[in-house]
Amino acid sequence: MNIPEHPTAVEVHQPQPVTVHPPAAPLTPVQPGSVPAVASVILPDGRVVTGYAVNPVQPEPVGTKPPVSRAAVNVALGGVGFLAVCGGLLLLTSLIAALTAFVTQLITLAAVVFGGWIAVQVFSASSRGGGTTVNIRKAVFKRNHFRG
Repeated sequence: MNIPEHPTAVEVHQPQPVTVHPPAAPLTPVQPGSVPAVASVILPDGRVVTGYAVNPVQPEPVGTKPPVSRAAVNVALGGVGFLAVCGGLLLLTSLIAALTAFVTQLITLAAVVFGGWIAVQVFSASSRGGGTTVNIRKAVFKRNHFRG
């Protein structure tokens, strides 16, 4: 790094002109509607800066929004409520259909189990030879009053 011995020496650079080629179509100057004011500012070290004052860009005022009508709010809330009721009824219908199928299956299962129990009772009774066993000889003897 090259540090100069005499820091008080200041180099002054002169601006160089820029060569501009003329455009193909001639430019027409446009005058502003009003001439802006030239402002001068004195800096604390005594220098004077002169230039045009630039006004900050003001955004366009936002128009006030009209208040939402009470009827529109009621219609919107009614629509939301209607959709909720329709969804609830759809779920309720599905729940009723599922419960109906479940009860039908329980009844069918009970009929099959009860029918099977009856079938077991009937077929097991016929294999034993009847429900009541009677000694025929003794009954005949008692009926005919034979003594043995």
